[in-house]
Amino acid sequence: MRSEFLALALALACCGAGAAESVRDQEIAECRPGEIATWADGRDRAALSNPLLFVYWHAGAPAWFSSAQLMAVLKRANRAWGDCGVKSQVIALVGNAELPPGAILVQWSEEGSAGNFGLANLGRRTLALSPAMFQLLRTRNPNYPAEQTLQMVVSHEMGHFFGLMAHSRRCVDVTSYYNDGKGGSCYARDLSQLKSVVEYRSVLPTACDIQRCRIANGLPGKTP
Repeated sequence: MRSEFLALALALACCGAGAAESVRDQEIAECRPGEIATWADGRDRAALSNPLLFVYWHAGAPAWFSSAQLMAVLKRANRAWGDCGVKSQVIALVGNAELPPGAILVQWSEEGSAGNFGLANLGRRTLALSPAMFQLLRTRNPNYPAEQTLQMVVSHEMGHFFGLMAHSRRCVDVTSYYNDGKGGSCYARDLSQLKSVVEYRSVLPTACDIQRCRIANGLPGKTP
């Protein structure tokens, strides 16, 4: 996730999550005809493999995140992406066990995350999370439930392995960027609602995220 996510995450840390609005809930739950749109910053394609295997390595994780927490976050995202129709599994790497062939390594790595909260590298088959960025979030507000931010980052980056390479222009999608960095703004059914919550973007894939994923993988879309 690029630097705009830092400002949003820090805003969350300062201000709290806020209450969900019904229009946002509806956007998360349904994908209307014509709503799928991306920033054209990539081209969706089939999943990296089918099935996908995500293997979590806890080394280097911030002390306040337990291995059980991370596995719960990964499995929650994986279950949500499961509606896409691509088979996938999440397991933990234990002790000196070797990484299974073709697996995607989920790890804590400053180098791998390249200054982002998280970064998917399909070529290397890694999903890297940044200890430093989550430390910054904790420094701003130690009482903020950073697991919400972690869930959003994991869900977003995991989506790339399912084939969603472009970022969504639909504000609520977990694969979204709110703007293109050139003055373009994301889409919402009621733009006045964007400020009704601190973070409008969903922490899990939305109906439109799933529709895009199914299309990218040659599967029929789901009826709204």
